[in-house]
Amino acid sequence: MEVLPKNETIALREKHIGKSCQLFYRKDPLKILVGKGQYLYDDKDEAYLDCINNVAHVGHCHPDVVKAGCEQMATLSTNNRFLHDNIVLCAKRLVDTMPEELSVCYFVNSGSEANDLALRLSQIHTGNKDVITLEHAYHGHLTSLIDISHYKFNLPGGVGQKEHVHLASSPDYYRGKFRDSEYRREDLGHMYAQEVKEICNGIEEKGRGVCAYIAESMLSCGGQIILPQGYLQEVYAHVRKAGGVCIADEVQVGFGRVGKHWWSFQMQDVVPDIVTVGKPMGNGHPVAAVITTRAIAESFEKTGVEYFNTYGGNPVSCAIANAVFDVIEKENLRENALVVGEYLLECSQILAKKFEFIGDVRGVGLFTGIEIVKDRSTREPSKEIASYVSCRMKEEHILISTDGPDGNVLKMKPPMVFSKQNVDEVMYALNGIFKEVKETFEFAIAPRPRSDSCSKEARKTMGPSLKEAIIKSI
Repeated sequence: MEVLPKNETIALREKHIGKSCQLFYRKDPLKILVGKGQYLYDDKDEAYLDCINNVAHVGHCHPDVVKAGCEQMATLSTNNRFLHDNIVLCAKRLVDTMPEELSVCYFVNSGSEANDLALRLSQIHTGNKDVITLEHAYHGHLTSLIDISHYKFNLPGGVGQKEHVHLASSPDYYRGKFRDSEYRREDLGHMYAQEVKEICNGIEEKGRGVCAYIAESMLSCGGQIILPQGYLQEVYAHVRKAGGVCIADEVQVGFGRVGKHWWSFQMQDVVPDIVTVGKPMGNGHPVAAVITTRAIAESFEKTGVEYFNTYGGNPVSCAIANAVFDVIEKENLRENALVVGEYLLECSQILAKKFEFIGDVRGVGLFTGIEIVKDRSTREPSKEIASYVSCRMKEEHILISTDGPDGNVLKMKPPMVFSKQNVDEVMYALNGIFKEVKETFEFAIAPRPRSDSCSKEARKTMGPSLKEAIIKSI
């Protein structure tokens, strides 16, 4: 197919694509034509190291995944009302990674569909409507999910908080309601969970019951937040006592990203009633699923209303999902996430000792956040510096992004094939750009000529002792 000049692509997009569909780097958007492993290539065949694409879980265009999809598409692609091995084998693989209580699967096309179905299952099973969700959370773009996504409904043009939606504070130890600067970190899980208990009590006082508590097992849009230990154990107990079910949203953080486990909720030693998965499941192909208990599935069956999804669980999608499982296991990508993730976190923490505007560094596996602040004592966020760093990294052909309620968290969720050498490249570039910030920002945007220390040419010659070099320069 003929490739249009970039200016024509932009013109057609402005003419025919809704303006609400925003691009990365809007002032100078990238036109990406090829993906391979942890790299993306633009219309000039320039390579960019991808640190943010958690959808391409096992690497862009992994040949085994592509082959599985192509071969199945050339053989059969139909809905799941016919018997086919791919869907049952995929369901078995999902269930085998879960606690034994979670044994029934429903297949859908996206994480949004998965979370919507999870809410429907919860309402039917409990007979309740009230949902407890987290501050700054995002669970999908369907109307039902915008209603429970503070990240969206709280925007100036958002729909606002509905009467049946209850917000619990984001369990953020650094800049949340309860902070480690004021309380012992080991107490924070209990303190944040107590707020959920109070919400449950308030719902019961109105003569109602809780339908569901839904939360990502690590908070992505909320700012790369790692839940305090013990938090989910207490929350789940309070919610279940109030008649509700507990939904773990693993759409962004599942499939071994944390390294030690298949699923992030396992770090909290809990068993959800419903788990939703998506994004990485198909490595870019639209496939997702809901995994739940036999009891909840039976409540759904008793309604007598058939559940049917035209494309959910079709042979092609399930062939691709099975291939993703194969690659994760064959290439030991969970172990890679653990080893490389620890190295990424350690290097980021070293940078934090050197640059005073890095307020906090946190992460598990290949899920890392660097919080940028104006002042470490007040922890006041600096969106300006974070945005500057993100844009400068793009100029250095490294893609990271910003998130969090104040847009001041540099987030990294790269493909699982990310290597220590990739970490070195990222850290070398960040080190140079952070030097620029230190020299040119008096904590207000005022860019000056860039430092040569983070040039792409210099990065190519760096040795294995990058970490030691940074330590020496502190």
